[in-house]
Parts: sequence; C-alpha cells; structure tokens
Amino acid sequence: MHTVVEPLRARPRPDDQLARLFADGWPAFIGADRDASRHLGRVREVFADLELVLLDGDDELVAAGWGVPIRWDGDPAHLPEGYTDSLRHAVTGHDHGDTPDTLVVMAAQVRPDLRGRGLAGDLITALRSLVGERGWSRVVAPVRPTLKARYPLTPIERFATWTREDGAPLDPWVRTHWRLGARLVATAPRSQTMTGTVAEWEQWTGLVFPDSGDYVIPDGLALLRIDRDLDQGTYTEPNLWFRHR
Repeated sequence: MHTVVEPLRARPRPDDQLARLFADGWPAFIGADRDASRHLGRVREVFADLELVLLDGDDELVAAGWGVPIRWDGDPAHLPEGYTDSLRHAVTGHDHGDTPDTLVVMAAQVRPDLRGRGLAGDLITALRSLVGERGWSRVVAPVRPTLKARYPLTPIERFATWTREDGAPLDPWVRTHWRLGARLVATAPRSQTMTGTVAEWEQWTGLVFPDSGDYVIPDGLALLRIDRDLDQGTYTEPNLWFRHR
C-alpha cells in the first residue's frame, strides 16, 4: 500500500476516520496511569509536530504514532524508567530549556482491518526520520510486548530472551522493531503504573475481585494487586527498551 506521511494536526481529521483508527488496540485500563495523564496534555501541546499519521491513496487515515524528545547520553542505565517517566523527562526538559538529542517513540497504532501489511514498520520509519530532520542523534522506544499478556507470571527479563526457531523475537510487536534494526538495550519493569478502585478494575477487566490478592487480568502483562481494605487495585506494567539505528 502506498502511503503519505503528514503531521496529525496538519489539517482537520474526520471523526469517523479517527474512530476507525482507534477502535481497537489498547486495554481499557491503560488510561488509568494517573501520572501519565498529568503530562499528556502538555505533551500534546508542545510536541504536536512529533505526532504523525499515514494516509492511503484516498486520504484515509491508516496509522498514527507519536514520540517525545529527551536528552540522553546513550547509556542504557540512564534511560527513563519507562513510558511515563519519558513523558516527565520530555516535559521537564522542555520547560527547563534543555536541548534534546533523542526521540522516544511512544506509541503506534494501525487501523485494525489493515494490520499485518507492514504499516507499523512504515510508521516507525516515518517517526525515525524526524531525528534526521531535527539533528538529533538517537531513537529509542519503550516497547509494549503484546504477547506478554499470555505469560503474566514470567518476569520481563526472561520474556525478553524468548525467540522463535529462526532467531527472531517471539513477540510480534518486538519483532517489528527488531526487523527495522532495533536492538534490546534494557528492560523497563515499571514502565507504567495504573491505579483505580476495585469497582473500576472490575469494569475495565470484566472480572470480579472478591478478595485481596494478585490476579491475572485480560491483556495484562503482569499481575493486578487488589487491596479491598484500601479499595484499590494497582497494576504495574513492564516494557522493553529498544534502541533504533
């Protein structure tokens, strides 16, 4: 499929196209990251030029993705803690007048009916091109390994080593980055933390939590901790840090 790249805010987008694009792909509890929510408004305000869309020949939205700029010295030990901490680094650095040198690819979404056609790779490539345009030197991504939801008891450090017989990563989203030349540089065991009341977690997951304890939840990469005395559920999601060439 031939696609055209442009900033999301380059022109108004039809609501029906946006609805189709974002109709699927993220579990309901993703929005419960309170710290991330505090930064997202500011991120969308000051880094709007780092949010891109792919359009097909009919000007239909087929994919979208975005990133944030940070200053990083290239040492994996000095990476942000994960997704949420990347937002904090980007906003704080901008407000302090720091000169960024690294793009953090934060998310990519392909229209559900067009997945498996290489559009995710096209989108990541488009995001990487922003680095050259701005004179930055590095691209990293806190990758959410979607297949990890089938193995919530497996530590992320172990899951990161799993490969197919051909040597490619077992996880399909990790494999997309790997095929584009990205390589694992660190794990992010506390990339995001989602919190909510017990009732909210029951709504988001479709489960019932009669007792306090740890639970496997749909689409969860790790366990949900329920504390009925505090009326709170806490879920900490791991990611994998990949560095692109």
